[in-house]
Amino acid sequence: MIEVEVHSSLRAFLKAQNNIDWPHHLTMARLIARALRLGRPALIQTGSSVGRYCFSYLMPALLGDWSVILIAPDSIQRRLLKQEIPLLQDWLKTEKKVRIGDRWNLEDGLLLTTPEAWLSDRLNQDGRFPEHILTIIDCAEDLEAWVREALTITLSTSDWHQLIDAVPQYAQFVRDARLKLTQTIFAHPQNPYECYLLDKIEREILTDLLATLAPKNLLTPNLEKFWQQWQQVDTIIWATRDRQKGEFTIYASPPEVATILKPIWQKQPVILIGSHLELESSAPIYRQQLGLEELLCLQFSPNRRNEHIQLYLSDRLPMPNTPDFQANLIDRVLTLVNFSRNVPKPVVILVNDVPLKAQVGAALAAEFGSIVQVEKTNLAEDGILICGWEFWHDFSLQVYAVGSSSSIEFPKPQLLIMATLPLPSLENPLVASRVAYYKHQRQDWFRLYLLPTALKAIQQAIIPLRESQGIVALLDNRVNYRSYGKTILTALEPCARINYIDPTWFGLSL
Repeated sequence: MIEVEVHSSLRAFLKAQNNIDWPHHLTMARLIARALRLGRPALIQTGSSVGRYCFSYLMPALLGDWSVILIAPDSIQRRLLKQEIPLLQDWLKTEKKVRIGDRWNLEDGLLLTTPEAWLSDRLNQDGRFPEHILTIIDCAEDLEAWVREALTITLSTSDWHQLIDAVPQYAQFVRDARLKLTQTIFAHPQNPYECYLLDKIEREILTDLLATLAPKNLLTPNLEKFWQQWQQVDTIIWATRDRQKGEFTIYASPPEVATILKPIWQKQPVILIGSHLELESSAPIYRQQLGLEELLCLQFSPNRRNEHIQLYLSDRLPMPNTPDFQANLIDRVLTLVNFSRNVPKPVVILVNDVPLKAQVGAALAAEFGSIVQVEKTNLAEDGILICGWEFWHDFSLQVYAVGSSSSIEFPKPQLLIMATLPLPSLENPLVASRVAYYKHQRQDWFRLYLLPTALKAIQQAIIPLRESQGIVALLDNRVNYRSYGKTILTALEPCARINYIDPTWFGLSL
């Protein structure tokens, strides 16, 4: 049976490579081989980075007598094709054709493609990827974001020009509507998220324009898609603006993606693999968000002996929404960073609040100079990176996910400081819109949206620290006094937790 062959081959390969840094390779490989053989869906939470577990799905994909599509971000595709796949093929002496592409060819054995290409094909039914080909989706923790991006319809400046050219008899009508929208959108007060929900007047202007032209079949193809999305219940409509150019862009996105995805899963069984999807092994909230029905689920936990973190959790800091928080936060960050300078490794400070991020950056730059960078990739090996959670996720995926997958070299941090919990802010118009949708559906918006989002961000952020047994400092005191604090602390396990700064963690004597 193929599972036995995959098991023995992978065990021999790992032994020859002296690869013993992840203990779940054989279990995961057998499960994937079985899922591929039976054509059944599966969901796996690895609790680790792609570089540690990728051999577990590459071995059955290359060894079995089946063809496989592997969906993964660009940086991971390039690394796998350059290093891990040739290494395995040389070991197995296989000649299965492997390539990167945006459509399936009959001679393909293993096709690597991007989430954008695969989702575009599935959502638009273009037929570039046959439904019967076995499919693995890696980095599945980002799948909902990929789908939302694919389903978002964008109305930009070029669309207005194309519409004017297509309907010269309505050119002035279109220009007037665009002018009114420019005036009202630029009248919105500035916010740090740089996006603005369309208000009643703006919606009326757009509705008048689209409803006038649509019945006459005068809309351009993109505007027709926009109009169709516009008419769906609870569609989220927002705008961004470029003050320098005096231009705006409008977006329309569905409030949820499960309804759209469910028919795809019924036709296309897939194996979903991610580092962390949620705390429960069966991932009920994740599956609900993506329209996944019952399927085989497996979750690997970090090893308590060699994948734990050192967790500093102060219980004396002010709450983030109090006037004293900023000054106390900066003071504590400076103290931690000063201790860490004894070890020539990077420090990462996660701050989502834009003004606070700038203030922390200024305070650290005054103390440590040019090694401090705010959301930049030209970093010294002992640099101090200050960034938002999304930036850190994208950066660590590019740099750490599968070895050195880019020209950027940045050692795993000695210290990761979380200024506040990554709970989506209700001041963000897009977050507020999604919360409003959950309320309209009479669902628990905090338990189903805000908290799972924060837990997933925390677990993903600390993966490099687990692999280096680094130090994590959480400076948000809500974790000690809010009811959800225990859930967040569970997500940080295994850890050695203290509420004081231990100099020995930084190689200093007491």
